[in-house]
Amino acid sequence: MISIWDTNVELKIDDRVHVIRNAREAIAFLKKYWPDKRSATYARVWKICLDAASGVVPDAEARSAFEAAAKESGILHQ
Repeated sequence: MISIWDTNVELKIDDRVHVIRNAREAIAFLKKYWPDKRSATYARVWKICLDAASGVVPDAEARSAFEAAAKESGILHQ
């Protein structure tokens, strides 16, 4: 079963808004659109979201980490 986060995370890249609703969508976004795939932040949030999708990490922790990483990368839509 895919869990939906309590609150969506909205990201903006090149005038396009992406709405991320769960860890699996976060993983897909990280893989396809993330601006810096070589950073330590990327590696950390990638692992947390994978663990959340597998049920090892709580969804709230993955959402919080993903949102913080997006804010740090300057792509969090506010």
